[in-house]
Amino acid sequence: MPTDTLGAPEVFRLAQPAKEERLLPEIAERLVAHRAGCPPYRQIMDAIGHGAGRDYGTLEELPWLPVRMFKTHALKSIPDAAVFKTLTSSGTTGTPSRIFLDQHAAAAQSRMLSRTMQTVLGPHRLPMLLVDTRAILADRRTFSARGAGVLGMMGFGRDHAWALDADGVADPDTIEAFLRKHGERPFLIFGFTFMVWLHLYELARDRGWDLSNGVLVHSGGWKKLQDQAVSPAAFRARFTTDTGLRRIHNFYGMVEQIGTVFLEGPDGGGLYCPDFADVIIRDPRTWAEQPAGTPGLIELVSTLPTSYPGNVLLTEDLGVVHGVDDGAWPGKRFEVLGRLPRAEARGCSDVYAVPAQGRAAL
Repeated sequence: MPTDTLGAPEVFRLAQPAKEERLLPEIAERLVAHRAGCPPYRQIMDAIGHGAGRDYGTLEELPWLPVRMFKTHALKSIPDAAVFKTLTSSGTTGTPSRIFLDQHAAAAQSRMLSRTMQTVLGPHRLPMLLVDTRAILADRRTFSARGAGVLGMMGFGRDHAWALDADGVADPDTIEAFLRKHGERPFLIFGFTFMVWLHLYELARDRGWDLSNGVLVHSGGWKKLQDQAVSPAAFRARFTTDTGLRRIHNFYGMVEQIGTVFLEGPDGGGLYCPDFADVIIRDPRTWAEQPAGTPGLIELVSTLPTSYPGNVLLTEDLGVVHGVDDGAWPGKRFEVLGRLPRAEARGCSDVYAVPAQGRAAL
């Protein structure tokens, strides 16, 4: 990957002041386009005092939408005839979010996801072990967040093997066959956090599998692991100690900003924002930006959404910025702390079938 003078990978190269200077005018321009193309968005902005022609001096001043709006409103900035793909979130209760993409938006999110993930995977496709079931891809017209995540990540691998059978049960024979064939050279492992722990770590530990040549990319909440007293640091340490796996990268993202992922650095010191995105932590009482070290609600900022007004979203997740321009890569270094208390359980990628136990979600 190309690097700049800071030694940072291509899409994690801008120091925070330079990033904000680049993002502000581009996102402000996006919001003008959404006002023109999405009447409900224009009405919302007018109602909260962000009328046409307003100038913004900082990213913090940009008007955010609650991510829940995509559950209750069909927000799109393109004609119905231009809708190429509709993505849905996979909340366990209530109405899912609906995200409308035209061909341009779908191509852009795929391209930027690729550039982001190549930071840790390199430019070539690696043999890939998916800690999931092939059944998740049964309907390719309307994806859940989990299905979209799996399908999106599959493009980074080759010689795919599924660690779970059609019933969602771990298949050790398939995993062992994959490791015999590919385990002596770099290979990719992808899965959602709790599933990786339950269906891969415990088997690898008990069977003595060598995962030292693997690169694990995982995502999802930590609630179930916290119930088992497994912190993110312990997750990394136990994989390394018991399986030899050292290259471990968590990431954070959501279907409402598809293609934008916030990636864990090589030292596990936090999540980083790619150059086309940023994070703001807001006080849930005053909505002011919180200083580093003070938890609050996570707001996600991204240039990618063009077919729907998803550039500035207030999530229902709690987080904290640990530092700025002080880590392995430039920009903000942050952590996701969990869901806002009493917020709807999204389920997201962490909903899966548990044999004889029904459905579980982080």
